[in-house]
Amino acid sequence: MNKIKIAVFVSGGGTNLQALIDAQKRGEIKSGEITLVLSNSHTAYALERAKTAGIKGVVVTKKEEGSQEAFEEKVKAILKEEGIELIVLAGFMSILTKSFTDDYPERIINVHPALIPSFCGKGFYGLRVHEAALEKGVKVTGATVHFVNEIPDGGKIIMQKAVEVKEGDTPEILQKRVMEEAEWIILPRAAELVASELKGKVK
Repeated sequence: MNKIKIAVFVSGGGTNLQALIDAQKRGEIKSGEITLVLSNSHTAYALERAKTAGIKGVVVTKKEEGSQEAFEEKVKAILKEEGIELIVLAGFMSILTKSFTDDYPERIINVHPALIPSFCGKGFYGLRVHEAALEKGVKVTGATVHFVNEIPDGGKIIMQKAVEVKEGDTPEILQKRVMEEAEWIILPRAAELVASELKGKVK
């Protein structure tokens, strides 16, 4: 049975991409295969990770395409050409519009570094999420993998994992712990889960 073709969208260092690549190598992602890494930045280190793993990397930027609409049309054309069936957003710093997400219903997943519905939505990304968690004084935070729709962090939750907040945590320390103890674990699991469900529908 053919594997579901997965594209990973990235903007930066690609630590979540690396977690997906490693999980694939370990045989934890069986139903799908990462065949494309798409970045909206020419300088994203994630592209180097893709190259090292022998995965095709492409760059599409809004600046070069001229508008969000043109950017999304170009991305769609690439995905179609590559036969992509599932998209994983791994630190992708661009909000996708409804016209894009509607083309891939329950086929785009994202990892968010908090337990949705806490610390999520517009403006909550990167360190800001962990700063907000610490400001609030929560004892438990974590990560959420969810389906993507046009509302930032608004899609149906697929998987969550809790992480303890410790005395003396800084946003940077907490970010690292959430990545290691939650994001890098549940993102590959969710990718496998959704890919296996898609495979079931394709039959």
